[in-house]
Amino acid sequence: MRSIWKGAVSFGLVNVPVKLYAATQDHDIRFHQVHREDGGRIRYKRTCDVCGSEVSFADIAKGYETSDGKLVTLTQEDFDSLPVATGREIDVVEFVPAGEVDPMLLDKSYYLEPDSRAAKPYALLREALQETDRMAVVKVALRQRETLAVLRVRDKVIVLQTMLWPDEIRKPAFDILDQEVELRPQEVQMASSLVDSLVSDFNPDQFEDDYKAALETLIDTKVSGGDVADLAPKASGRDDAEVVDLMTALQRSVQRAQEARAGVAATPAVVAVDEPEPPKQTRKKTPAKQSGGKKPAPKSTSAKTPAKKAAKKSSAKKTAAARQSA
Repeated sequence: MRSIWKGAVSFGLVNVPVKLYAATQDHDIRFHQVHREDGGRIRYKRTCDVCGSEVSFADIAKGYETSDGKLVTLTQEDFDSLPVATGREIDVVEFVPAGEVDPMLLDKSYYLEPDSRAAKPYALLREALQETDRMAVVKVALRQRETLAVLRVRDKVIVLQTMLWPDEIRKPAFDILDQEVELRPQEVQMASSLVDSLVSDFNPDQFEDDYKAALETLIDTKVSGGDVADLAPKASGRDDAEVVDLMTALQRSVQRAQEARAGVAATPAVVAVDEPEPPKQTRKKTPAKQSGGKKPAPKSTSAKTPAKKAAKKSSAKKTAAARQSA
């Protein structure tokens, strides 16, 4: 992993130099918008809806529309005049019970790695958070903007989670929830029994993204069936072993998709995968096309071919010796 920020956690007189790493990553499959007929990429041009001309990036400014429909244009000079947070400290404001932090406020997660000289104060902060079952509310400047965050412990790592500002949480306004609903004690007891019957320890590894897996299988099926377009020139000098491994992986993907749909094992005959060229020794076993309507030689003659060649060479030598003696 590559660190995206360097600074220090500061609480009291303790200063812990740390590096910041992104703790999560997006595995969503991304698509391009393409022309249905030829597969060409769809590009967008920046045009002005007043004059209709195309505008270069250097000529674009940021505009804010007021509630009464007026436009306020801000230039880069305007933004440069604003106070920018450039500090390199994660300043601990207070320590709060972990249960008091509303999960709705939590945003992005980052790992904190201690500097080589800060292993002890890092461990000290980690153990203090665990022993007291508290989170540290901090302020930190990321991407030139100060944000609110919390420090908590996950396994042996201190995690920094940025937080939304309170006014960024929308308030629900559902009139139906204001109505009085009468619940009988038997209904509440039955619902509680249902909850108890499904109680389990949470293990996120048991859950999978079924949609993503099905989408990957669909893409593999199209690739193996040749339903693709070349977007770049093929690289030369590819290793044959890599090609075979790729074909094997695609074939298995297609077979899994067919088995899932049909409920039975798929036969290799229906897999539309180009097989690699067979080695030379196996090519001799396959009858080649003969010109002039001649039938191919039987398999048993292939082993006798070297002996026939040796006999021809021997007779040729005897003929040459007889001519010389004459």
